[in-house]
Amino acid sequence: MMTLMSDHQSALIWLVGGLLLLLAEVLAPGVFMMWLGLAALGTGLIVLALDPGLALQVIAFAILTAAAIYTGLRLRRPPGPRVVNTAESGLLNRPARVLPGDDLRVRVGDSDWPARLAHGTPKPAPGTTLRVVAVDGTTVVVGAQPG
Repeated sequence: MMTLMSDHQSALIWLVGGLLLLLAEVLAPGVFMMWLGLAALGTGLIVLALDPGLALQVIAFAILTAAAIYTGLRLRRPPGPRVVNTAESGLLNRPARVLPGDDLRVRVGDSDWPARLAHGTPKPAPGTTLRVVAVDGTTVVVGAQPG
């Protein structure tokens, strides 16, 4: 039975398509076309080596695309726990001025926070500047100002 394209033509289409996708990634970066381009290049190499039919080429492309995207996501993920924008991300190490009153409250920037003292920090007088060392829910933990 006669095929529509020779094996080399089919492989050449995958390889050129992969290179065009990689070029498109360079011209309009978004880190998505790169994975498709790498999968197309891999599919072209598989077609050169194994001569699969069109259905197997599409399956190989789909598998290689999934593997490339998975690998890319693993490479982009920073090691350690993932931190979302939390209260502590903006409060840690900021100066906190002690407010007058019976309960310990501090002003950090333009907001007042309930506070507790870090271990070993003496009770401060109102107006004293401390440093935020931790956040526990809606309570900031303050300690002595370094220096």
